[in-house]
Amino acid sequence: MELEDGTRSLMPNQNLEKLARDLIDAQLSAAGWAVQSKSFIDFHDGEGQAIREYHTDTGPADYVLFVDGKPGGVIEAKKKTLGHNLTTVEEQTVEYSVSNLKWIQKSGVPLPFLYEATGIITRFTDQRDTKPRSREIFSFLRPETIREFLALEKSLRTRLQDLPLLDPTDLRDCQIGAITQLDVSLKAARPRALVQMATGSGKTFTAITAIYRLLKFSRAKRVLFLVDTRNLGEQAEQEFMAFTPSDDNRKFTELYSVQRLSSSHVPKDAQVCISTIQRMYSILQGKELDA
Repeated sequence: MELEDGTRSLMPNQNLEKLARDLIDAQLSAAGWAVQSKSFIDFHDGEGQAIREYHTDTGPADYVLFVDGKPGGVIEAKKKTLGHNLTTVEEQTVEYSVSNLKWIQKSGVPLPFLYEATGIITRFTDQRDTKPRSREIFSFLRPETIREFLALEKSLRTRLQDLPLLDPTDLRDCQIGAITQLDVSLKAARPRALVQMATGSGKTFTAITAIYRLLKFSRAKRVLFLVDTRNLGEQAEQEFMAFTPSDDNRKFTELYSVQRLSSSHVPKDAQVCISTIQRMYSILQGKELDA
C-alpha cells in the first residue's frame, strides 16, 4: 500500500506474515540454525542452515533446512490467525518436500522432516514414520538432532514395530498383560498409554521391563522415569540396579546408564533419567526451587 508521501506500508495481512517470519527466525536461531537469505547461502555457517524462500520447481518454500550441505526438512510459515487450522496446510508442506530444489541434485527421496509454524504454534511430521502424522512440538529440532535422525534408517515410531514378542519368564500374569498391551499401543503410534495395576503387583518391575525393551529393541535414546517424591526416586534407582533382564546375565545398570537427577544438569549419556516432578519442573523453568 502506497502512502501520500510515496513510501510503502505493509498491509495488515503482510504485517501478520512478517511477524510470523520474525518469530520463526528467532526460534530457529535459538535452536542452533543459521537463518539465511536465498541470495547469500553459506553451508559452512553453523551446524545447519535455514534458507528462506528457497527455490523449488513448485515455487519458493518458506524455509528449507540443510545439514552438512544436504536438505533435510522444510518449513511452511503461516500467520498466527491460522494456528487453530494449521493442519490444513500440511499438503502444501508435503508438496514442497517432494519438489526439485534449485542447485541440488534430486535424490528421488522426499525431505523427511516437515514443519508448519506460525511463530506461536509449531507442528512437526517425520515422513519416515509408518503412518506419518503431525504433532505439536515445543521447538524446532536442532541441526545436530536432525543429523542423528538422518543417520538412522528408521524413525523411532517405525522402530517400535520391531518390538519382539515378550519373554514371559519370571513375569506375573498381570505384568505380561500390561507389557503386551503396552506394546500394542506403541506399535499403533498412540502418543499416550496408561498402565493401571494394583498395589503390590510389581508396577516398577513392569515399567523397567518395558523400558529395557524400548532401549534394546527400539533403540530409544532416553527415557524419563518420573516420580512424585524423592524417596520413590531412590527406590526406583535401587530397582534399576537390581534388575536383570531374562535375556542377559548383566544388570540393567551395566547395560544402560541410569541417572537420578539431583540438579538442573541432565547428562547427555544418560539413557534413563529418574526425576521428581519438582526437579523436572525446576529444569523446565530454568531456576532452582526449594526441595
